[in-house]
Amino acid sequence: METQRLLDRITVNPDVMVGKPTIRGLRITVEQILKALAAGITTQELLEDYPELEPEDIQAVLLYAAELVSEERVFKVGTGA
Repeated sequence: METQRLLDRITVNPDVMVGKPTIRGLRITVEQILKALAAGITTQELLEDYPELEPEDIQAVLLYAAELVSEERVFKVGTGA
């Protein structure tokens, strides 16, 4: 699936989950899925626990996180000395 179509699965609506990024407007946040994966829960377990999820949703979450991280920059700050 192409990048933009995956990213389109991630939605932000101030009326859903206090505006946190969610998957296809569901009450499942990107954060929930990332924390579950980080805790060792497998994709298959997530798909079983959340039957409304599709494998592409997990891909979309990972891509969304990767896109956010790719924007991060750290700059050296001089001490003036």
